[in-house]
Amino acid sequence: MGRPRGTSAFTELVEHRGHALLRTAYLLVGDHQLAEDLLQEALVKTLIALPRIRDISRIEGYVRQTMVRTVIGWRRRRSFHERPSDALPEAPIDDGADVVATHQLLVAHLRGLPPRQRTAIVLRYYEDLSVAQTAELMDCSVGAVKSHVSTGLARLRERMGPSLDLVPTGEEELTS
Repeated sequence: MGRPRGTSAFTELVEHRGHALLRTAYLLVGDHQLAEDLLQEALVKTLIALPRIRDISRIEGYVRQTMVRTVIGWRRRRSFHERPSDALPEAPIDDGADVVATHQLLVAHLRGLPPRQRTAIVLRYYEDLSVAQTAELMDCSVGAVKSHVSTGLARLRERMGPSLDLVPTGEEELTS
């Protein structure tokens, strides 16, 4: 199977006049990426139509005419006029990844606390026990539980910084 008639003229056109055709495409659409798409589409249509083109010497005019007709077809489509926006109208979906990451960080820092402070914080805030119940389980005084919780929370805040907003300040546990 041989090459279609005019293939060498087409190749020569693309090599020597490709930049001029791209410039024309840009002037038609006003966007570099769209201009490249337009030129590519026009060249493909022209290559397919090569056997039907009577005067191969006027192939550049055929490509230009194809670009113009293609742009007109694009503009008739509703989607051509839609432009991307920097601001999305939809609200972002909270997948909870930041909560999981903060929790993992908190657990890692919690493991770094001394055993009595860690136990007091876990019983008070993870198990939601009162100060008295925590003192009973830890076999110590209510004041000791408050001290362990206060010191442990201070260390956690020191290590985690502002990402520890979910943990109450030391004043709430002192009144319970």
